[in-house]
Amino acid sequence: MPTPQIPDELLAKVARRAVARLTRTDRPFVAERVLGVCAQRVRNRRLKADLLGEAAAAQLGRGLVPRHLVQAYAAELACADAQLKSGRKKEAAAALCRALQLAFHRVPHIDRLHSPLSDDPVGFTARLRASATARAVAAPRGRKVLPAAPPADRPLRLLVVNRANANFLGLLTERYANHPGVELRTLDLAVDPEIAPLAKGLQRMVELPLGGQAGYGAAVEAALRPHLDWADTVFVEWCSVAAAFMTLVDPGSTRIVVRLHKYESFTHWPHIMDFSRVDDVVFIAEHMREMTTAAVPRLLAPDAPRLHFLHNALDLRRFDRPKSDDARFTVGLVGMAQIAKDPRWALEVLRLLRARDERYRLLMVGGGISPATSAAAATYHAALEKDLAELEPTGAVRRLGPSDDVPGVLTGVGVILSSSVREGCHVGLMEGAAAGAVPVVRDWPFVAGRPHSTRTLFPEDWVVTTPQQAAERILAVTASEEIRAAAGREASRYALSAWDWETVRADYDRLLLGSDRDVSSPVEDPLRKADAQ
Repeated sequence: MPTPQIPDELLAKVARRAVARLTRTDRPFVAERVLGVCAQRVRNRRLKADLLGEAAAAQLGRGLVPRHLVQAYAAELACADAQLKSGRKKEAAAALCRALQLAFHRVPHIDRLHSPLSDDPVGFTARLRASATARAVAAPRGRKVLPAAPPADRPLRLLVVNRANANFLGLLTERYANHPGVELRTLDLAVDPEIAPLAKGLQRMVELPLGGQAGYGAAVEAALRPHLDWADTVFVEWCSVAAAFMTLVDPGSTRIVVRLHKYESFTHWPHIMDFSRVDDVVFIAEHMREMTTAAVPRLLAPDAPRLHFLHNALDLRRFDRPKSDDARFTVGLVGMAQIAKDPRWALEVLRLLRARDERYRLLMVGGGISPATSAAAATYHAALEKDLAELEPTGAVRRLGPSDDVPGVLTGVGVILSSSVREGCHVGLMEGAAAGAVPVVRDWPFVAGRPHSTRTLFPEDWVVTTPQQAAERILAVTASEEIRAAAGREASRYALSAWDWETVRADYDRLLLGSDRDVSSPVEDPLRKADAQ
């Protein structure tokens, strides 16, 4: 006997009651199931997307990951594709933007201790890759001419581009500002008076490749063309809005290099960029390349940009200073402004240490987690403050806050801890190792067990899985000051030889200046060949 068709209006009414219940209960599971059943039966495409989007927004507003997050963003993609098929480009772009903002909301990926994207990068992004609208936005538009070879009769003109974040560019710009073979210019898209108003607004960046926003496209072309015509090579810092903006226009014969750190892999930007206008993508860690290419497999296509792994540019020699006499029992945690740093894990390690010896203490360096970021951040912040209220009065923990003299602070740290759930390379840990603090590194859960992970970035004996293992390693390497000092010297030697700018800068010279641009790791060719087969 056929089931009678329930009117969409009635289903929507029931679904919205379920959404209202989501905002009032700590046990939302039944309401989410009701919502799912109702939304699946709604025939109107736009109404279905609205219902699932409202429910997702309600859960995200509470700091929770919706059960129907993938269905919600997929429903918006279905609307986008229908609008695109009907020739309504503006409406298609708007629906795609809503889908992207749902799929890559910060709560599921940034403000939690695990992420559906890192758990299953292929599965989580499958609906996006299947969308006609998303494919049209990221479709290769190419360039009219190939990038030119480096000039032989004059200095190479290098343009370094960022948008409001030049944190990791200092050594690079200093190097090439003083290099006789380079003429350097820098461009911050956020402060350039002509470009700043253009280099924002997701919807018009999405609509332009769909054939809309002709006036915007002309303005971007006019603003960027003088910079592109001047430069031989453009180095774009962060594979996010700046990179997406720079690739809105044909770069001509100018070579485009984009560096991706970590944050960008958890955003929508790599999914909407035209990589046919990028010649090289630089990753600062193999595991970030592995995760990003799983989520964005067109980066492994035969016509994709060259992919490279180059360490960050870090001045580590300034951290190589003698330790103070009381460093042995001080564990350092540098940087704790994000939930991903998981300082509560570090506090659990400290509790285990102090159960054996109350001389151990934790020094926390850097700003704290802002509870205003999201409900998820507020929840973690409250739990962390409760922990600290217990430990700080005993002298077990000291919060130093941001410091202008981290090398000086680290002279009093005997062990440097990475408690993070994810990192690109964890600069604070590398600096601590260079300073002669013994590294203890959590096996970052976001990438644990993969071909490239914490265990392939750092020496195996640095890496632990549990707080108990971390505590045991710390107790072993601090059993005496002689043992700790010897382990610290070895860590410093390793850090300086592997990651210091004196070592790394030759790779950047080869990438940006030399005719030999093959600075990739040995696994790159097999990765591409396996993907092509």
